[in-house]
Amino acid sequence: MRNSIHVTILLKAKKCVSGLVIMLSAFIINFGYAQNLNKTVSLPNIILINADDLGYGDLSCYGANLLNTPNIDKLASEGRRFTDAHSASAVCTPSRYALITGEYPIRHGNLNAPVFLKSKLVIDTQQETIASLLKKAGYATACVGKWHLGFGETEPVDWNKPLNPGPNELGFDYYYGVPVVNSHPPFVYVENHHVVGLVEDDPFVYGKKAKTQEVFEKMKLNAIGGADKAHELYVDEEVGTHLTSKALDWLKEQKDKPYFLYLATTNIHHPFTPASQFKGTSQCGIYGDFVHELDWIVGEVIKTVKEKGEEKNTLIIFTSDNGGMFNATGQKTWQLGHKLNGDLLGFKFDAWEGGHRVPFIAHWPGKIKAGEVSNQLICNVDMLATFASLTGQKLAKNQGIDSNNVLDAILGKTEEQIRESLLLAPLKKSHLSIRKGKWMYIGARGAGGFSSEKQGSHAFGGPKAIAFAGEINSDIENGKIKVDAPPAQLYNLEIDPNQTTNVYKDFPEIVNEMEAILNNYRNTSTR
Repeated sequence: MRNSIHVTILLKAKKCVSGLVIMLSAFIINFGYAQNLNKTVSLPNIILINADDLGYGDLSCYGANLLNTPNIDKLASEGRRFTDAHSASAVCTPSRYALITGEYPIRHGNLNAPVFLKSKLVIDTQQETIASLLKKAGYATACVGKWHLGFGETEPVDWNKPLNPGPNELGFDYYYGVPVVNSHPPFVYVENHHVVGLVEDDPFVYGKKAKTQEVFEKMKLNAIGGADKAHELYVDEEVGTHLTSKALDWLKEQKDKPYFLYLATTNIHHPFTPASQFKGTSQCGIYGDFVHELDWIVGEVIKTVKEKGEEKNTLIIFTSDNGGMFNATGQKTWQLGHKLNGDLLGFKFDAWEGGHRVPFIAHWPGKIKAGEVSNQLICNVDMLATFASLTGQKLAKNQGIDSNNVLDAILGKTEEQIRESLLLAPLKKSHLSIRKGKWMYIGARGAGGFSSEKQGSHAFGGPKAIAFAGEINSDIENGKIKVDAPPAQLYNLEIDPNQTTNVYKDFPEIVNEMEAILNNYRNTSTR
């Protein structure tokens, strides 16, 4: 009996020791993996610069010749420039939703249009974001610049109260910026949860005129007035330089942790209000001058990283939220000889390539070879999965479901296409589109964006705008859709990147395949 008890005790002891060994081994392996990750990747600092309305042809490294962007060009010459990068939407708010969450905007109740000053936060605080993901990996995180994703839980937003939830509840340790967009009220800065300069005895009131400089776009709006001090702090020509100063201050404060800065510039969204030192510096008017200010902003960021001695351990990604917009200033710029979106068909809001094919440059000395150009298909929705891979993390099954890990494409470790297909959303839901390989399918006629036929108007777009711009498309004649044009559009981008010829009638099997894919998305569940 004693021997039996003794044997039992020994067996239990061995099992306990074995369990401890397994647990200790697992700890050592995990610790070793973390140590190895830090040694090989060094948890690089990440700076994601998301320009506003910057078109595919707006940079000299992408072919512009009436303006110069030496700082952005330097990122490209020392890094990797993509020629087939896209925003998931041709519209600002849904594009930013995709970038931050790794989800197509169609999954948020068919989110397809911009939100404004009365709108609540459009991102669920339980969603993983690029900021919350990196925060879990030990990063200090900040968002500086244009937010444009709403605040709070109820509508209309009360700007006199704390603005939460907002960026801080989505993983950003710090937020400072323009809460909506620089062409719409309330024309203030927000820091974390509060309007900067707000005073209790001067509240914001809907429908009351804001005390800010009057520019064309603002004069037509019902502003949110009151809080004169807050409005007076907002000076149009100082927005770009002010936000840059705030971003640089935050960068300089970072010492003990890897950091992630999401710098969402207001350049080059209308109104075009560059600081005085940039006015008259380009050959294509105020539009080009505003691009020059953007290039200066990028240069200041690069300079600060270098001064901190962190260039070799910092991944800088530069891109845009959608294509260039053909508003009144854009039309004048075009007449001066500058093509906002290069030779691509269409403009911001459109399903055509000019609406969503954007500049995308990745820079990381020692990790990304200098001067490389890639034609790999990538999208801003891919940043979540890519950052997860970069930091050795795995996304939960219900998070970032549309995000692809394109880290190997960014680092130049593969020339293979990582993305099989891509959903692209213009302003109009009817024109939801699918890119698959060389094929681009648009589920309706025309652009799917702005459609005013009045030249010089803010919403000038569609066939009339294409005719004005001198662009060619087989469905369009004399600024009108042809009567016998197909009901939808199919383009072979491999041989026709400028979408001159709709081959819908020539490839019915491809059309059926693409339409089936679209229907799956149209029937998708939404948040």
